[in-house]
Amino acid sequence: MPRSAPEAPRRIAIAGQAVDYHLRRSRRRTIGLAIDQRGLRVGAPLQARLGDIETLILEHGQWVLDKLADWRSRPTPERLAVTEGAVIFALGEALTVTVTPGSRQRWLFSPPKLHLFVPPAIEARVVLEKALRDKARLTFAERLAHYALQLGVPAPPLRLSAARTRWGSCSQHGGISLNWRLILMSLPVVDYVVAHELAHLKEMNHSPRFWSVVEQLCPDWRERRLELRQLARQIPQI
Repeated sequence: MPRSAPEAPRRIAIAGQAVDYHLRRSRRRTIGLAIDQRGLRVGAPLQARLGDIETLILEHGQWVLDKLADWRSRPTPERLAVTEGAVIFALGEALTVTVTPGSRQRWLFSPPKLHLFVPPAIEARVVLEKALRDKARLTFAERLAHYALQLGVPAPPLRLSAARTRWGSCSQHGGISLNWRLILMSLPVVDYVVAHELAHLKEMNHSPRFWSVVEQLCPDWRERRLELRQLARQIPQI
């Protein structure tokens, strides 16, 4: 998604409750509200008046309070114990981890196994993350090339991110960032996020025309978006 620099945190009273929010202005046409574990985040056009922004927040005040309460009540995903025999899911496939002492960090994907070679001074968790990032970079680059061809655009530069909740973003210069943790989800979900970000190369907004581009690339995007939101609550910490 197109990004711009966030402003300093602000505070607004909703039904007597003080709510902090982060405002990000960009070349978008409408004001949008989003809530994640960081709190209320507001996207607004560059010239939008603060009064109009806060009026919209108040109009959706109960929704904001309900969503914030929902996030606070969610359990924190468990941290995965990276030991011999641990099972992880990558692109929807179960992989059993083997941990073997080695002189340098290496890994080998050999479904249904993922072999980690771990030097004595290194945690197996570190090697696992590097293995998954490597798999993510290769997979995401291939999917970007596949869908860019369908869209009739050059495959954009890819950067891996490690954001806790932002799954992808598209810069004003056409570069795309994808969260490496997407590798822990199914390939159709990865394809949805890829299609979403590529669509921003045509429409740097979330207008009906944008969603028509997404649907061109990913006809079942609504189901995939729902699956993404459900899986996001379940993937383990690594």
